[in-house]
Amino acid sequence: MTHAQGAGRTGLGHLIEVTAAHSAGDALVTVALAGALLFGLPVGQARGQVAAYLLITMLPFAVVAPFVGPVLDRLRSGRRYIMAGTLLARGLLCWGMAGAVHASDTVTLFPSALAVLVLSKAYNVSRAAVMPSVLPADIPLVTANARVALFALVSAGAGAGVAAGLSAVAGADWVLRVAVPLFLLSGAFAVRLPRHVDAPDLEEAGPRPRWRTVLSLGPVVGEAMGANAAIRVQSGFLVFFLLFLVQDGHLRGVDPKAALALLAAAAGAGGLAGAAAGSWSRSRSPHLTVMATLALATVATVAAAFFFDVWTAAAVALVGAFAQGLGKLAFDAIVQREIGEEVRSSAFGVAETLLQIAWVLGGLLGLVMSLFVAGPAGLGVMSAALALAFGRLVILRRRRLAARTATAT
Repeated sequence: MTHAQGAGRTGLGHLIEVTAAHSAGDALVTVALAGALLFGLPVGQARGQVAAYLLITMLPFAVVAPFVGPVLDRLRSGRRYIMAGTLLARGLLCWGMAGAVHASDTVTLFPSALAVLVLSKAYNVSRAAVMPSVLPADIPLVTANARVALFALVSAGAGAGVAAGLSAVAGADWVLRVAVPLFLLSGAFAVRLPRHVDAPDLEEAGPRPRWRTVLSLGPVVGEAMGANAAIRVQSGFLVFFLLFLVQDGHLRGVDPKAALALLAAAAGAGGLAGAAAGSWSRSRSPHLTVMATLALATVATVAAAFFFDVWTAAAVALVGAFAQGLGKLAFDAIVQREIGEEVRSSAFGVAETLLQIAWVLGGLLGLVMSLFVAGPAGLGVMSAALALAFGRLVILRRRRLAARTATAT
């Protein structure tokens, strides 16, 4: 299946398999950290731990991540080894994190978790940048990105299931120990990606811009970036707002564990549906796809605010995950099409940084609002924010198209 439609010949199939292993390892780490930081603690203490984790992942990442893209752009001839290095380093960090979890050493655990996150984003930036070099002739970019995402989500789901069972039996530290050989083997297989993944280092005709900003990426990429950032804010908000509503007992008549399982299943199904929709889609207009996903997320959040219960919460979680998955696939295709290879990694580095910050800000907003408001009010606030973001992007798009038409005439 990974090698269908010429993917085995171009190297896309091999890239899918390495990315699937990468996602399974990340799922092991996520479940292990969730068990160590959240579910074994009282609700109030868990809020403090989660807030600290979110801040630690946002602030240093905002400083470190902008350097990742330029470094990758300068090392285009060694992309296979960079991708392999991120996997091998995560394997070593997981071994250290296992000891920190066992000893309840948060001073070691938080920086290690940050390093794992940064390395994971560096892998994703590299993988997105090399996609055009392994693209078969008859597969659109959105479809290829969706195929990678679909297999990654399936392997992440399998990894999360294994991790949950192992964590219940042996503890979170053993989940991290199992992740060690998975990351190390994945790193070894990443080195065996086709050689044409490594692009030649080009001679620079003039001074190279040191920083890539959203404004310098062009209006099309900027609009798609804004839509995806709004969806990420909603995603982070839903995760922590609904989680603490359930743990605080605000969804009456429902067992908290059953409610959490329903919300997790809905979000997982939404992510798979988004990847499947991208894989089946033959659309050549990813920008319209991005705008449609933001509109869908807005409508679903408005409906859930008016008719709030556990089922509408599950529905908005499903739609939000669907919008996030499909919107990101379309955004990746826009960057891969609009941005030249010499700065493509920098563009993805900027995008991953801003999307990570948007998700963390949404998570912090959801965490704080879960202390003061009920479900309908919280979702109402998020609905208003999404509607404003969508309206602004529609206006920007119409102005851009009108200016282009005026220039053409």
